[in-house]
This record gives sequence, C-alpha cells and structure tokens, in this order.
Amino acid sequence: MISKEELTALREHRYRRIPERRIHTLEEARAFVEEMGFCHFWPIKGIETPNLFHAIAGRVRDVPNAHDDPDLSKSWGWKDDALDKEWWYYGKLLRRRAMFVSLDYLPFFYAGSENFGDLMDYLDEYRDGLLSTEAKSIYEALLEHGPLDTVRLRKESRMSADSAKSRFDRALVELQVGLKVLPIGVAESGAWRYSFVYEIFQRHYPGIPEQARNIGRTAAQQKLVQKYLDNVIGTDRRMVSKVFHALKWTPKELKQAIATLLERGSVQEIVVEGIQETVLVSSTLSDIM
Repeated sequence: MISKEELTALREHRYRRIPERRIHTLEEARAFVEEMGFCHFWPIKGIETPNLFHAIAGRVRDVPNAHDDPDLSKSWGWKDDALDKEWWYYGKLLRRRAMFVSLDYLPFFYAGSENFGDLMDYLDEYRDGLLSTEAKSIYEALLEHGPLDTVRLRKESRMSADSAKSRFDRALVELQVGLKVLPIGVAESGAWRYSFVYEIFQRHYPGIPEQARNIGRTAAQQKLVQKYLDNVIGTDRRMVSKVFHALKWTPKELKQAIATLLERGSVQEIVVEGIQETVLVSSTLSDIM
C-alpha cells in the first residue's frame, strides 16, 4: 500500500516542484510540456494538475503581484516568445484556464471536442444552441479579416463598448475551450500596449483535424484520462471529472473511459493510506516505486 505522503512526494518530483528539478530555460520548458502532454500555465486552487509556473519556481508558491518577480517574468516571457513558433497549443482549455498542450496530444483534444474539422462547423453548433451569439460574432470576424488583436477583434465583432467587455471575454474563452480560436502572438495595442492576436484554430493548425479524424472521440477520451493519471500519479474519480468538465463529456462517457482503462490494466483503483476515497493510479506507479 502507498501512503498519501509517498504519493505527494512522487507527484512533486514529476511536476518539478523541487529545487533540483526546476526549469531554467525555454528549451527546458518546452521539454516539460512535451513530457506532460498537457499542463496548466498557472496553479489552480483545488485542482490537481501540473503547471509551468511551479516547475519554473521549483516549488509550490502563490503567483506574485510583482511584475519583476523572476519566476513570473520567465513564465510570462517564455509563453509570449513561443506563441508564434507552433511548439505547442497555448490557450484556455481545461477548467477554462490557460494551459499548454503538446502537438502530440493536441489531436486527441480535438478528437474529444465537438468539432468535425470544417471552418463552417460553428454554424451547426450555433443552430443547435451550443455556441453563443457573441462567440459566433468573434469567430466570423476572424473568418473574414484573418488574425486580429483583441482591440480590433472587439471592434469587428461589434463588442467594443465597455458594457460588452464581459460578454466578449466570456465568448473568447468559450471559443478557446471549443478549440475554435487561439492566441498566436502579441500586439502593442490597448491601454497597456499589450494584447493577444487571435486566429482560427484550423487555419493555424490545419493538420490537426485530419489527425483527429483517425482517432475518434472514445479513444481520445481514454488517451487523455490515461495521460492525466500518468502525470498526477493518482487521484480520485471526482477530481478527474472536475479536470475534464469543460470538454462537455457526459458522465457516462467519462465513466466508460475509466472502466476501459481499468479493464486494460493501465489504471488501477486502490486504497491509499491517509485518503478516504479510493484512488485511480497509473500503472506507471509500479515502475516508479
């Protein structure tokens, strides 16, 4: 039997949340994302996922307010420097928060989404009530004009008024979670002379929909849950559900994905000393221990 303390120690090592394993360079950050497959940019309270900021800090710490903090500067600067390099996907996805997805795992996220790979898919989702009017307007502005910075995008989507800002922001997150748009660069615009430049996902990553088509939704769900458990070493079913909630998988789909992994033996459900609920653990645990 493994204890809660042992599980936490293994996770800290994997997340690089120990000083001797901290990330020092952009290339190491890129390697970390590729190793994790997907991770968040910042820590999220109450959610168990690896994140780049803690890996750079080499420890658990709050995100500072000071802009000159070295860990914060590296995190923000490296993310911006890599936006146009197509090293990874960066955008708001799991938990509707900013995260990185390696190009190896991006097709699985796409296959597990509501997309079919056509630029006009959004119309079906809009007619079915699965896409908001604001999201439709933003998408159509990008479809017509190409990549736009946030200031121009608000204007072209007819949401430049102050009263429309919250609706615009919600719709932009909606489109990112749906893998329809993503930030691809930074422009010197807006009050802070800093804003993201957005583009339509399929135009930026034209090969991803075709790769996703050969995977299928069910296989994608199994692959992503497996990788998540590999990363966190082990966690309970409730946490798995919370992490993937934004992808709109049904409870039945998630339950079936876990059941298939258990049946294969790639995941086990065990009792961990110090944790009341049973824990889903990756089969890689036996290799680590």
